[in-house]
Amino acid sequence: MLAVTTAADVGELLQLLPVQRAGFALLLAAVGLPIVGVVIVGLDIMPVRFAMMHVALLGIAVGLLTGLDPVLCALVACALAGAGVAPLARTPDGLSGAMGLLMSLAIAAALLVLAVSGVNASGAFALLWGSILSVGTADLVVLGLLAAAVPGLFFWRRRDVALLLYDRELAQCSGVRVRGLTLVLLVLVAVAVAGAIKLTGALLVDALTLLPALAARRLGSSLKSITLWAVGIGVAVNVTGFLVALRLDLPPGPVLVLTAGAVVLGVHLIPERRISSWRATASVSSTASAPSSPSARPRH
Repeated sequence: MLAVTTAADVGELLQLLPVQRAGFALLLAAVGLPIVGVVIVGLDIMPVRFAMMHVALLGIAVGLLTGLDPVLCALVACALAGAGVAPLARTPDGLSGAMGLLMSLAIAAALLVLAVSGVNASGAFALLWGSILSVGTADLVVLGLLAAAVPGLFFWRRRDVALLLYDRELAQCSGVRVRGLTLVLLVLVAVAVAGAIKLTGALLVDALTLLPALAARRLGSSLKSITLWAVGIGVAVNVTGFLVALRLDLPPGPVLVLTAGAVVLGVHLIPERRISSWRATASVSSTASAPSSPSARPRH
């Protein structure tokens, strides 16, 4: 039977340090992770987030085996995996097969490490479902760094990012350092997935990354507006979902996913306005800066 907590009880819960840390972590996550979702959708690299969930499990298993912080090991493993797959990101097709291989190898290696070490696997698989009330200082530091680094990179190199998300070859012709920028973005995606594990669990990380970005793409008409919409939706979803979970005494992860999903469905019920895509803006803005020689023209 569903237990409903009174508003006064929710107020008392908000006075508890673990609950305050969890709420602060969700606010930090709402700043950086939805922008990562914009990158995932823009680069069409959906398989990457699934692969990083498996890599994170391998990192957690290594952490349990060595006695190191499992989440820190997951972060390092995901960062290395993100950097390793960057050369394959020239096209989405180049990533899809590699991600399937990476997922299989990562989960097999994780199960083997857990079996050989004799470590209780429940601790590793528990992080698949999230443990938001166990968020610690290290988790807040990681989320804080992401909240600063991701928006900072996006607005500092907004034109380059817009061109890369529009067309890799056009970005290269326009003078963008495509390989370096792709490497940085993939590492940020990988670290963001690992950093969100404690909040919603690896299986529900889309609530913090992908779903706000999907809703924002419907509302925004430029890369900047899509980014701002994604952050705003992320904050609204995280605050609302967390308070609803406390009020109804439910696990926060699934509530956050359902809240974000409801927002995405609601946004798509709004009649579509005049299309003014940020992709078109990026294409036009690159015309003046792109070299005029025949070799610089993008091939179709």
